[in-house]
Amino acid sequence: MLEEKKENKTELEKAKNDELETPEKNIIAYVMKIPEGAIESIRKYEAELGTTFRIMLITDSKVTNNAKLDYKPVSNKVKDVDIKIECDISNPDDIAAKLLPYQAEMLAISCRSEQSMARFAKIIPHLPYLYTPTTESLQWASDKYLMRKRLRIYDPKITPKFTLVRKNTTQERERIAKKVGFPMIVKPTNMAASLFVSICYHEEDLKKTLNKTLKKLKKAYKNDNRLEEPKVIAEEYMDGDLYSVDSFVGMRGGVQHCPLVRQITAKSIGRDDFYNYIQMTPPDLKKETVEKAEEVAKKAIHALGIRNSIAHTELMKVDDEWKVVEIAARMGGFRHELHHITCGADHSLNDILIRIPKKFTIPKKITHFACAVKWFAEKEGVITEMKGLKKIEQLESFHSIDISKKVGDRSEFARNGGRSVFNLILKNTDRSKLLADIRRVEQTVVISVEEKPAKRLINSLGLK
Repeated sequence: MLEEKKENKTELEKAKNDELETPEKNIIAYVMKIPEGAIESIRKYEAELGTTFRIMLITDSKVTNNAKLDYKPVSNKVKDVDIKIECDISNPDDIAAKLLPYQAEMLAISCRSEQSMARFAKIIPHLPYLYTPTTESLQWASDKYLMRKRLRIYDPKITPKFTLVRKNTTQERERIAKKVGFPMIVKPTNMAASLFVSICYHEEDLKKTLNKTLKKLKKAYKNDNRLEEPKVIAEEYMDGDLYSVDSFVGMRGGVQHCPLVRQITAKSIGRDDFYNYIQMTPPDLKKETVEKAEEVAKKAIHALGIRNSIAHTELMKVDDEWKVVEIAARMGGFRHELHHITCGADHSLNDILIRIPKKFTIPKKITHFACAVKWFAEKEGVITEMKGLKKIEQLESFHSIDISKKVGDRSEFARNGGRSVFNLILKNTDRSKLLADIRRVEQTVVISVEEKPAKRLINSLGLK
């Protein structure tokens, strides 16, 4: 027995020595895109530790359009990307060959782009000794149909009725209506940012929406460089207040939540669209209400088996119940800025620390209220004038603005695959002042568009 103990101790010591003799693990990799602010966060962290990290960018050699470009070079004061790898991500042998020289030095890998999750899932098997989500959990979290099936198995109460849309025929529409009922939401299974999300109130609505969506979806998936085949899901329409929460999930399913974010959709302000018009944090909710929301988010995370990752869960508060709108194995939009402003959390760094894994902090003390405003023109067409953008920079709550369109560009609604004209971040220590400045933005900004002649005639006659 004593000899056996000595032998076991020797084996443990040998294992520890082997671990110590491996090359230093200091490579932090991102798939397809370096998120804005990520490099700065990592460089600040390495300075605090007195160590050096190498940042790697892995891209797909088959992606050749502008969407491949992937990160904004940072200032001269901050060290840029260290290693850039291009490989054919559809070819496992090419992935393995390109990553093999670095495998022993890899520390962590992350992907924060919804459109690149399928590529992330293909890379994971070739980095077996990193703390990562499973390929299956990424597939479930990236496909709304598979996601709904997992949620229904885990707890049917937290998910609405749903069905996969196979084609646009009378028989299929009748089946969908019987299974889901009107009103219903129709949306792609693999796209974020409320792209191609529509509400249908009756059979004619459904026919028209499917006709338009199925025609445009293949091109939209191609433009986003998606590996998945386009699919559409129909699900029960839920009428309630929309919230979301980013959560950090450990190796064994432990969950730590960030503050909830209140989401106000374009639909709720009278627009015929579903993009998140305003995302504000922290919301004005009772502690017990927040805890119920967090519990449902935790159920959704465990239903999909997400681990070693951030999880972004959108939730609908319907009366006193919480339902899961969707969940993703990535950070939510604008969260790095919003949580840094409100409580000083470094969301980008925490995204890496959960994958090393290392201890991280989400400060509890709220110092500011903050919101992100996603601005679309009220009509579709060519932008002819953009007024008021300089004035909103003078507001007390102004923090930053990212303008993505200019005069001469075409403005389209999110439900038709369009992107916002600009995104605005506001902050204030006083919630009422923040709300007042949101109102000032609404009264100041004017985005004028010129509709197509045929469209203008239809609208003037009150026809659709």
